[in-house]
Amino acid sequence: MKLEQQSTELLSNLNEKLNFTDLEIDDPIIRSEKAIEMIVNAIEKLKTIFEKEKNKSLEVEIDFFKNIKSKFTSKLIYYNAIYKIETKKPHGGDRIIKKYLNNELEKLKRYFDNNLDFYKYYRTGSSYLDHKYFARGKFDVKLALDSFYFEADRSFSTSHDFKVAKIMAHDLIQVYLEDKLLIIENKEPREKSQVNPKVKQNWTGSKVALIELLYALHTEGVFNNGTSDLKEIAEYFQNVFNIDLGQYHRAFLEIRMRKSDQTKFLNALKEKLVKRMENTDDLL
Repeated sequence: MKLEQQSTELLSNLNEKLNFTDLEIDDPIIRSEKAIEMIVNAIEKLKTIFEKEKNKSLEVEIDFFKNIKSKFTSKLIYYNAIYKIETKKPHGGDRIIKKYLNNELEKLKRYFDNNLDFYKYYRTGSSYLDHKYFARGKFDVKLALDSFYFEADRSFSTSHDFKVAKIMAHDLIQVYLEDKLLIIENKEPREKSQVNPKVKQNWTGSKVALIELLYALHTEGVFNNGTSDLKEIAEYFQNVFNIDLGQYHRAFLEIRMRKSDQTKFLNALKEKLVKRMENTDDLL
């Protein structure tokens, strides 16, 4: 239990640092470099926590490599992939960039196709092979091992914990690539509103807060009788509030992974509005 608690705290702290980095650094290459540095440091701490836990049962070890370590490693795989994608991106027009991004998506699909059996096993929540996949020293070359396993630290890895991490990372990489493609496809000039307010309203709160609000309003279907899709609303918010929401799909995934207070901004809004209503001197 101590292992799980310390690992959870370490992951929570890492997520906070990564969220801050994602929102504060616009350059994806610099952002990835900073993130990789933080994640490597966190994984080293995770290894120390794991080694200090004595007399670990097989069940604890399996849970650690299947459900805990993979959450850290997946982040390393994700940011390393983004770093490579951005540094290798060719110079040229939209057509060249679109071809490059689609090729990267195709690589993800090939990995999926080559590991379909394990994808099914993991996605369906199966556990009957966990004693082979997620226990140290139990590798079976017939179980489609990644070459990474033979280079890894055997005292801190199993035959398939890296595969789980890749599955988790690939979900995020796919979102990243698809968002990039959407940006290219929606570069057509937007019609400017004929009504120009005297004072431009810039969003000065956090991007995460606006993304939380964006998803809440889209879920409630308050725009155009619920016919507006998420992308349209996001673009409208960015235009009206003069803000770049960046990879808002990925930010929402991070919000969803919060252990507690998933609707932090919405809860704060409700609390402050109720207080304002209760204060008769502050009706307007």
